[in-house]
Amino acid sequence: MRLKGKTALITGAAQGFGLGIAETFVKEGARVAVLDLNGDKAKEAAKAIGRKAFAVTCDVSMAKSVDKAVERVIAKFGRLDIVVNNAGTTHRNMPMTEVPEDVFDRVFAVNVKSIYLMTKATVPHFREHGGGVILNIGSTAGIRPRPGLTWYNGSKGAVNLLSQSMAVELAPEKIRVNAIAPVAGETPLLATFMGEDTPEKRAQFRASIPWGRLSTPQDMANAALFLCSDEAEMVTGTVLAVDGGRCI
Repeated sequence: MRLKGKTALITGAAQGFGLGIAETFVKEGARVAVLDLNGDKAKEAAKAIGRKAFAVTCDVSMAKSVDKAVERVIAKFGRLDIVVNNAGTTHRNMPMTEVPEDVFDRVFAVNVKSIYLMTKATVPHFREHGGGVILNIGSTAGIRPRPGLTWYNGSKGAVNLLSQSMAVELAPEKIRVNAIAPVAGETPLLATFMGEDTPEKRAQFRASIPWGRLSTPQDMANAALFLCSDEAEMVTGTVLAVDGGRCI
């Protein structure tokens, strides 16, 4: 078991990539806090995963909610070794000037501010315990952007770059920081990315991926498992594109 004895906090873990990561981490020996804005779904996910999973309701864009969630997780598990900042949202695929201001604000609050808030809440604990691991879920949208998703692309570009900057600053304290940049995947956000969920749109998205398919939660879980395990002890500041070759 590659995460035996480890404890992990995963945001947006009630479905999609986050759920896949949570399930895999538990299979590999970790205890996992399943954080999600939808508390009922978080409880359902934790129950399905098993006794090593613990559900916590959390709005990652709000400081008080993040602080309270982290306090609950540490109280439950006694310590924290891994944080996966997976929670994310997007605006609908549309011309950039048509995205409402409140939607823009929400995208950056959930995708970018959440990392700031979670870092402030967890890095002091990592420092106290001699190190830790942070994994941010960025996107290929921040490397090779698609039209119609400009503000989402910008938020994920920020995640990718922040991960590298965080890694440099925190390395002397033995806190590793990496990012995964997924290509479009089979998650609840896919229809929003496409603008409309039709066979034609799906074919268009698949055609942009040399490997010939969309990504899956298990693809991301496999990458996350390596980056958060001790096998990756020398890996920090990496933005790993899990993209079937799309960004080449």
